[in-house]
Amino acid sequence: MKSKIPKVAHKILDKPMINWVIDVARKITDEIGIVLGNGKDLVKELLDENVKIFEQKERLGTGHAVLCAEQFLDDSDILILYGDVPFISYQTLNSLIEKHLKDNNSSTILSVKLEDPTGYGRIIKNEDKSVKIVEEKDADTFEKQIKEVYTGIAVYKGEQLKEALHHITPQNAQGEYYLTDVFEHLEKVGVVELENETEVIGINDRIQLAQAEKKIRNEILKKHMLNGVTIQDPDSTYISVDVSIGHDTIIYPQTFIYGKTTIGENCEIGPLTRIKDCIIEDNVKIIRSECELSRIQKNVSIGPFSRLREGTELQENVKIGNFVETKKTKISCNSKAQHLTYLGDTYVGRNVNIGAGTITCNYDGKKKNKTFIDDGAFIGSNTSLVAPVNVGKNSLIGAGSVITKDVPDNALALARTHQINKENWVLKKDSKNVEKGV
Repeated sequence: MKSKIPKVAHKILDKPMINWVIDVARKITDEIGIVLGNGKDLVKELLDENVKIFEQKERLGTGHAVLCAEQFLDDSDILILYGDVPFISYQTLNSLIEKHLKDNNSSTILSVKLEDPTGYGRIIKNEDKSVKIVEEKDADTFEKQIKEVYTGIAVYKGEQLKEALHHITPQNAQGEYYLTDVFEHLEKVGVVELENETEVIGINDRIQLAQAEKKIRNEILKKHMLNGVTIQDPDSTYISVDVSIGHDTIIYPQTFIYGKTTIGENCEIGPLTRIKDCIIEDNVKIIRSECELSRIQKNVSIGPFSRLREGTELQENVKIGNFVETKKTKISCNSKAQHLTYLGDTYVGRNVNIGAGTITCNYDGKKKNKTFIDDGAFIGSNTSLVAPVNVGKNSLIGAGSVITKDVPDNALALARTHQINKENWVLKKDSKNVEKGV
């Protein structure tokens, strides 16, 4: 990858490659072990504490990598996946495991037929029904013509795999311990052929990374469209694998939806919108805005040019308008902040109007403080609410105020100097300048 970042930490649709693999493995088992080599500390940051980590200090081949996790191998069945093959599906793996158990195989491997099998190990099926895999660099001219290749994914009986690993040797062109050599030491090896080669795309450089993302992105978009979602311009729309979208929602061009986002029915999202890890209910409209780690209830309108940061919760019928930013803020039903506003560490009650230019001054230089605005309050334009501060129910804040003390219910609060008009001041100033020759 020519990168300081380990290959499996590079992102596909904003999700690290290794997490694609872990997430599908989680659907099969909670017992997951990962063998890490270079850049292990960076990869560890992407893993949860339930993943067991093993280190391969020397890069001596795939067989050696598995042997580094020998203590993870027991008498149960072992599924081996690869961190740079991110698109394998649960359905495929489940079928592979079912075949393995049904046939009582020592190992069952996943194969695929490729028009151009260059770079892959070829599957050699012998007359005695044994299976051998020959790596590209060790294959002869005849073997290189075989189009059925080994994907690297296989299920093994743990004890037999452990024993076979101790019989392999580095007698090959690479001088490495190939995991594929274990099949010569196993009693019964089965093969399951995969139809969709996209699932076993391997990634070794940034060109392949871009090509792989494009393929899987198209498949994700097709799935949503077949499920009743309108995507106006698939070429400019990016939706990650963990996103769910309800029927009759429209996704407009230049929209990016990432993470574990859920979007309800009859929504309008975009254009020029980015959403990550949000829960969005039905009938929500978001235009030209950014939303992250937020919860948005029904019939909410957001944008254009709004930014919802982590911890934002918008209840039903809320309106968030242009150039409004929120963070760790809850806005209750039927309230609105339409223009040029910052709300941080704030609670806003029902039926509140936040005037243009309002800001909550939530940071005092040492800690964040909270602002509480009760139901029915009206916050005049260009108001600064210096937290910690409470604004009472049905109260009114005069435009241009700097509020530093609590405001009681039903009160009018004004915190600004009196206006002074000096009549003819401009004319007098101009005449003095003329006398001075200015």
